[in-house]
Amino acid sequence: MQKPKEYINERERLKDLESYSILDTLPESDYDDLTAIAAELCGTKISLITLVDDTRQWFKSHHGMEVSETPKEYAFCAHAINEPDNVFIVQDARKDLRFHDNPLVTNDPSVIFYVGIPLLSDNNHPLGTLCVIDNKPKILSESQIQALKSLGKQVMNILNLRKTKLTLEKTLSNLEEKNKELDRFAFVAAHDLKSPLAGISGLSNLFIEEYGSQINDEGKEMLVLIEESTNVLRNLIDGLLKYSRCENVFKEDKSPIDPNDLLKSIRALFINVPELKLRLQNSIDVIYTNRAALDQVLLNLVTNAIKYNDKETIEIEIGVASSDTHYEFYVQDNGPGIAVENQEKIFEIFEVVAKKDRFGKTGNGIGLATVKKVVEKGSGSIKIESKLSKGTTFMFTLEK
Repeated sequence: MQKPKEYINERERLKDLESYSILDTLPESDYDDLTAIAAELCGTKISLITLVDDTRQWFKSHHGMEVSETPKEYAFCAHAINEPDNVFIVQDARKDLRFHDNPLVTNDPSVIFYVGIPLLSDNNHPLGTLCVIDNKPKILSESQIQALKSLGKQVMNILNLRKTKLTLEKTLSNLEEKNKELDRFAFVAAHDLKSPLAGISGLSNLFIEEYGSQINDEGKEMLVLIEESTNVLRNLIDGLLKYSRCENVFKEDKSPIDPNDLLKSIRALFINVPELKLRLQNSIDVIYTNRAALDQVLLNLVTNAIKYNDKETIEIEIGVASSDTHYEFYVQDNGPGIAVENQEKIFEIFEVVAKKDRFGKTGNGIGLATVKKVVEKGSGSIKIESKLSKGTTFMFTLEK
């Protein structure tokens, strides 16, 4: 008996094999179906999908044979992988000097006939074989050999799909961990930044109160600018926190919501805006969804409709309806409208279209990006209809 030679790039081959994480896994029908087809196609008792590691050949599928592995030194497949570009054929192992006294030939399973198709990875390394075995000499036709090659390619397709799936799962797991780390960082950073900002704001006000009479108008103006800058930065931090946390907003439980109560709570938040006329168009009695998510979307849209309205009387209408699968909402205003070329931009984070709101403040471009993210997390969608000087309507859905 001749022991198989070590593959010329054995270290790289074994590393490639390990990357599939396939060794010692449970049987799977996808592989078993292929070995059953191979045995039927070639008229053999046995068909195997073998993977050769450093000490053994292990069978991912073993049709017609009970054992799941054999030592590498006895493996016909360990010879076959040294000729990766060829079909390895042994017509009668009893007459072959390499195998005539091999225990797999002289004892069970009495390997006489063997044909192995090397399974080549994307790196062109032979991982093992798809092989057919019988206990008597045989000759396969050219069409049988070609069909066996095609089945070998299907084995590699399944193995590569498995590898891709594992890679994607690992990438997803890493991304989830990084997101958790970013959430923790955002919380700590926001806390650490907001505390000194509050201190700066408080000191500015105290300075004006205590020393206002000793400061000229230019100095007072500079202190006011400090106060405004700290407020802008504080709002930016709050916006970024809301944007980062909206990933998890739908993890909270759903609850029944009365649309009329929802309107009352929103109206209460804007009681200090006397020029606001807020109304509801409702066709359903109850909404069953996550209250925090819905509040976040509606409050952002209503707040924007107020801030960027250019009319003396601000008119906002909230609509609530439903389809078989989703709740349907709209927020309509009588504001200045949004130009067509800006209607996609407004949902991009940090994208600011209007230079100033009705109060002379500049936005940070986070609110509508957060709205879009929350809606999509709720398996919904959001779109806009707007004409300049005619107002704007935001329409969004949330899955029931």
